[in-house]
Amino acid sequence: MEYQEAKEKFISTWGSLGSLWGINKAMAQIQALLFISTSPLSMEDIMDELKISRGNTSMNLRQLMDWGIVTKVLVSGERKEFFTTEKDVQELARTIAKERSRREIRPVIKVLDEVSAIKDDGSEKTKELIKQTKALNQLTQDLDTLMNKMVNQKQNWLTKSVLKLMK
Repeated sequence: MEYQEAKEKFISTWGSLGSLWGINKAMAQIQALLFISTSPLSMEDIMDELKISRGNTSMNLRQLMDWGIVTKVLVSGERKEFFTTEKDVQELARTIAKERSRREIRPVIKVLDEVSAIKDDGSEKTKELIKQTKALNQLTQDLDTLMNKMVNQKQNWLTKSVLKLMK
């Protein structure tokens, strides 16, 4: 496989996987392109490479910056904005995990806290709701705590954490 074919296959596959992680295809493809680029890219570079519109590119770059995955960089002598992404896969995974916890897990924990704290009217259905939501809340909090411990490990946090769990 030649470079161009391999690059297109990587970007396409990364884009398809994006939906599994809760992001859209274009957003994942932009991050993938920046991830394998040897230098920062302008919005026009990204649009040309991925064949996507300016609006789509702009919106997805903004979202990637909100996630803390993509940053703007200054390129000497250029007036355009350029973008890059984290190149260290461990740090990238850490950033994504922290952001997913903040955006997805913690709001669920908040709702489960509220729901499991309802007034117990003595009925069987209320008792079951409280019991099950408390159990789910505890599991969710435990998983969030585990994820936070894993991402706060320094070097090779994911590998080291999984290996510790397997011992």
